[in-house]
Parts: sequence; structure tokens; C-alpha cells
Amino acid sequence: MSYRSIKLVKRPELEITEDLFDMVTQAIPQPSEGEVLVKLTHLSLDPAMRGWMSPDENSYIPPVKLGDTMRASGIGEVVASENDKFPVGSRVMGLMGLTEYALSNGDNLNQIPKELPAEAILSVIALPGITAYHGVFEVLKPEAGQTLIVTAAAGSVGSLVGQMAKNKGLTVIGVAGSDEKCQWLTSELGFDHAINYKDADFVEQLHNATPNGIDLFFENTGGTAQGPIFDRMNPHGRIAVCGLIADYQKAEPAPGPSWVGIIKRRLTIQGFTMPDHFHRIPEYGQALGGMLTKGELKYRAHTLKGLENATSGINMLFEGKNQGKLIVEL
Repeated sequence: MSYRSIKLVKRPELEITEDLFDMVTQAIPQPSEGEVLVKLTHLSLDPAMRGWMSPDENSYIPPVKLGDTMRASGIGEVVASENDKFPVGSRVMGLMGLTEYALSNGDNLNQIPKELPAEAILSVIALPGITAYHGVFEVLKPEAGQTLIVTAAAGSVGSLVGQMAKNKGLTVIGVAGSDEKCQWLTSELGFDHAINYKDADFVEQLHNATPNGIDLFFENTGGTAQGPIFDRMNPHGRIAVCGLIADYQKAEPAPGPSWVGIIKRRLTIQGFTMPDHFHRIPEYGQALGGMLTKGELKYRAHTLKGLENATSGINMLFEGKNQGKLIVEL
């Protein structure tokens, strides 16, 4: 019996290309004492994977070593176990990589309910959900009546950010890259406004949507929208910097806002990444599961079939071609 996995064999110069990866076939291993063997059913494709491929050791998480299985989170079933915490048949989630089978000592695994669809788990309770939850409630700390704006608003994180804010009584503006995405944000998710940053009159639309300025900014992208949004920030506003996907595949990042504006508006700007807070996954997961059960959060998933489509699928995130949380079904 054998399985396939995807190894990272080269570092990207700028864009993610197929020659960075090697699909290998290996014999299915058996767990040693304390280990479990997981058969993966679904994999998550996330923008953070671009950073994990880089050689930068001075980051929030070490890069994937060349020759190792490419890092990715996923869902699977324990099919062999030498660990009492994870008996055979357990459904688990964790950073197991782009692979059809994975060995684990259990430290990176969390048991998840069998009754929830995989799309709901990866779209809401996994990395997108815990990222949105932490950024909204621990970093931005929203209050009813405030105005919040989120970039990449139709993405897996941004769409949840906006819904959480709406449920707290905020005015929510989403920024996305297509009219279809903007329509989904307002008609399906209940955003107050959604603006296509590619529109020639983006700045004018932004002013019209924020007559009282912006109190909270959840930044996912960087790029052309960042400057105009920054200029609309109210005094004592807060900015959560979660991602800068517009810069991930550039040789030099675009210049950011002027520090003079930070001083004049007395802004609080905080970058965050979730590995610092993985110990809170059970707490956040319970809260997100409750929101999902109550119907407070909607999501949509974009599913690809087969491990062989995982590496080309990653680029869909940077091209804006995915319609919802990008998932690979094995």
C-alpha cells in the first residue's frame, strides 16, 4: 500500500511555480508508540503557504525545509493508533501537510465532531475562523456603532470578520476584487457596503460609504486600497494587520502609510499571526461552532479534487479566482 505527498524542493523567487514541488509515492507507514496514522480527506489552501515556502528564518514560524512535505492544514481520520488520546476512527484536524497520509504524535492534532461537514470546519472552525475571531475580538475589540472595513472581504477570513462585526452592531464595509464578490457580501452576508477596489472611482465610493470615517480596519491585502482606507481612519482607530497578499509575490513590498498619519490620528496598529495563539484553538473553536450552529456565520467553499491539483490551486488565491474557502478534497 502506498500514498502520495508533495515535497517542497525549491524556494520561490517571486511566483509559485510547479517546479517548486515534487509529487512522491511512498509506502504507508505504521505508527510507533505514541503515534497515530491519519488518512487525510480534505486539505486547506491558504495565502500563508507562500510565506512558509520562503527562506526567511526570522518569521513567526520556521520555513518548510527543502525536501519536506509542504505544510498545510487538513482534516482526516485516524486509521491506526498507538496513542490513547486518538483511537482509531477519531476525526482530527491539524497541520499535516499536502499528503494523503500523515504520521503524528498527536501534539498538532485536535479532535473534531464527525457530524460537521468538512467544508464548514475548514471554512469556519479552522484557520480562517480562528484568525478572524482573534483579529476581531482580541485585536480590534469592536463596539456597537463603530465602522469597520475589511480587505479581501470575500475571502475565507474577511467574510467571517465582516459577519462577526455585523453581529456586534457595527457598520461594515467590505473591499473585494470583483462585482460578483461585492454582490455576495451585501446580498448574502449583510455587509452595509462592498466596494470593488479595481473601480476607477474607488476613493469616491469609499468616502460615500464612510461618512463618519473608519474606526476599525482589518487589513488582509495591502495594495491600492490601503492608502485611501488609511486616510479615512478616525482618531484613536485600530488596525489589525493580518496579511498583505498583494506584496507576497513582489521583489519589494509597496511603501506603507506615513507614520505622520499614525501620530496625528493616534492610531493603534497591530500585526498578528495565529501560531502565537494556537493554544486557544479549543476555546475559539467552541465559540465559532456556537456561532455556526446559531446560523450567525455563512460561508462558501471552493473545492478542488485530488492532491495533484493542490499546488496549482495555491495560485488561485493570489489571482483572486477562488470563490470562497479553497479546499482540496482527496
